[in-house]
Amino acid sequence: MATTGKLDVEVKVKSDAGKFWKSIKDSATIFPKVCSDLYKNVEILEGDGHSVGSVRVVNFAEGSPIVKSAKEKIEEFDDAKKKVAYSVIGGDMMQYYKTFKATLEVIPEGEGSVVKWICEFEKASEEVPDPNMIRDFAANNFQKIDAYLLQA
Repeated sequence: MATTGKLDVEVKVKSDAGKFWKSIKDSATIFPKVCSDLYKNVEILEGDGHSVGSVRVVNFAEGSPIVKSAKEKIEEFDDAKKKVAYSVIGGDMMQYYKTFKATLEVIPEGEGSVVKWICEFEKASEEVPDPNMIRDFAANNFQKIDAYLLQA
């Protein structure tokens, strides 16, 4: 069984790419507000929360299975391409994954957009499952944000 891998998901949303991307840039505020069942809060420790080098701690909501927090560092940020990449550098996730890097991109499509999320990981051991739950969590998150933006 491989200890390294890659997972991805594409979520079609009705929100236009610019509007959806703006919510991703403001995720420290938007995620806990819109997805309070998923996020307790997002604390920015260094930087502005979305530029390269920024560090933040994501605290997940009560009842979150397995992972309670993740400390993330922004590795790449491209406003023009609506793309951000981050690595998990601390928190509960590090018990399960030696490395975990995710990339999120918002791609215009018609009147809406496609949110593409890719993660590359190295498990701490062969017993650790692939992060399918994290991928599904991300997809659910994007759908909730889209619904919120369409009501705003």
